[in-house]
Amino acid sequence: MSRMTKRYKALKDGLDPEQHYPLPDAIKELKGRASAKFDETVEVAVNLNVDPRHADQMVRGTVDLPHGTGKALRVAVFAKGDKADAAKEAGADVVGAEDLAEKVQKGEIEFDRCIATPDMMAVVGRLGKILGPKGLMPNPKLGTVTPDVAKAVQAAKGGQVQFRVEKAGIVHAGVGKVSFGEDKLRENVAAFVDALMKAKPSGAKGTYLKRVAVSSTMGPGIKIDLASVTG
Repeated sequence: MSRMTKRYKALKDGLDPEQHYPLPDAIKELKGRASAKFDETVEVAVNLNVDPRHADQMVRGTVDLPHGTGKALRVAVFAKGDKADAAKEAGADVVGAEDLAEKVQKGEIEFDRCIATPDMMAVVGRLGKILGPKGLMPNPKLGTVTPDVAKAVQAAKGGQVQFRVEKAGIVHAGVGKVSFGEDKLRENVAAFVDALMKAKPSGAKGTYLKRVAVSSTMGPGIKIDLASVTG
């Protein structure tokens, strides 16, 4: 643990915790400080001036990152017949109906995203207590309850990111890998923030976007100058 503490302090060396860096500089700092032996995920955390306990201040949605996430997403689809075939052709990792529901009930959840056709929601609905807490419950507002399962699978596989504000008004997501070029990371971060701005709820008052920071899996958070991502 002490070695990790020393390592973390070394990563923060020369980084002003109070400074808000322009996005290009923040990305440069992040990439320069990533030293893990694996390709670290680049994460963005955004503080919003909302209280998600109120329905008119809930922020959730999806964004198609221009350069994907760099993560191989495992996708499950609840569908039958032609829709099941279409899901498989589109690259779904797991496809099924009642048989898939039985696996989920047994705790066999071998996927990161769950999609369902509308006619399967009677089956999927019974899995709410299992899938809901994991953020895997299909939702029409997120495009994961749809008759066009092939399109939904392709979007998920292509780097679509789902987001939902947490209790403290924070939204976070992985928006790439450290191995990505600086331009790609900047564009992904900008696309994510833009999606949050477009998802501004009717009940949000005052300054909606309070703070944006980026970090790598093992690295320190770096605050971003808001003007550099919203201008």
